[in-house]
Amino acid sequence: MLQAGELPPSPAVRAFNLQLTRVDKLKAQLAELDALAQSHRVELHRWVAPLQQRQREHMRELALGLAEHLQGKALSRLQQETATETLCRLAQTLAEEGDTAMATLHDQHSRQTLAQKKQAAADALRARLEDVLGEPLDAAGDDASMEELLRAGMARLRESQDEEQARRQAKVKARKARQKPGTEQGKAQAQQTDADTQLRTLFRQLASALHPDREPDPQERLRKTALMSEANAAYGRKDLVTLMQIQLRAELADPAAVSRMADHKLAALTLLLKQQVADLERERAARQQRLAGEFDLPPGQATNPNTLKQHLLAQVDALESAVAQLERDLAQVQEPAALKRWLNQQREAPRRVRADRDLDDYF
Repeated sequence: MLQAGELPPSPAVRAFNLQLTRVDKLKAQLAELDALAQSHRVELHRWVAPLQQRQREHMRELALGLAEHLQGKALSRLQQETATETLCRLAQTLAEEGDTAMATLHDQHSRQTLAQKKQAAADALRARLEDVLGEPLDAAGDDASMEELLRAGMARLRESQDEEQARRQAKVKARKARQKPGTEQGKAQAQQTDADTQLRTLFRQLASALHPDREPDPQERLRKTALMSEANAAYGRKDLVTLMQIQLRAELADPAAVSRMADHKLAALTLLLKQQVADLERERAARQQRLAGEFDLPPGQATNPNTLKQHLLAQVDALESAVAQLERDLAQVQEPAALKRWLNQQREAPRRVRADRDLDDYF
């Protein structure tokens, strides 16, 4: 933090210090998000992964049990249809997770193979994407997978958005070109130029002082090489704070020197910090969004220790219920009479109840 000696800090110093504090806070928040994500992955591996494995094992056991009963003639036609539908849904879920034996079992009992189902789903997705885009999705071939179609569709959508944004920016630029530059606009342009100059000057000073080829001592050369690598990366992202920290670590700066700078130069550095704050805020939002997707948080829910903990507890509770239901169903499938009653219950139950407790419980 800048100090102004015995005198109260000037408005320029206070503005610089404020932005410096915001940069430090945002960097700390990003580090906290990284640590939170890592610790939550450990918790998922500890609590969720074993339950998911038990779930898959029970689903596989139930699918094989139903397949065995279908080989006999004890079941009625309706019971056979129910058993086949249940078997195919179980086998398809496991096959999509990489179980090749379940893929084979599915295709043996289903009217449509997994490949045919995937193609039908891909065709439906292509039709929806082309309807949204208003044009054929030529970037994806006729045999493209759903993932390839999604990538191609999203890429074309981004292109359309970029084209529209470029048109809007061109209109704004043309309008500004026709206008006489005002005092405030000229001042802002001059301040941005000054900011870029200050950043470039700081980097050049570091590059000159840290050039490893000018250092005869091997250990010191390694240290300067590492610092120069950090400085290059920081300059590339206009990270003024990191460049200043490298300057201090390399013992090339007077900690109080910035507070003695002229206000217009300090304002230029403050502008760089404001831009860095905006970049860090965007990075924080993007990282929170990525983690929310990775951990399957409900839409709009923030990524923080409390939401992740509550979601983990809900996941564990749902998986424990699903495993317990599978175990009860497996017990009934063991005996032919119990199996018939179970299949009849599956078919006769109202659709709403089946949707609540059928394979949604398993998946």
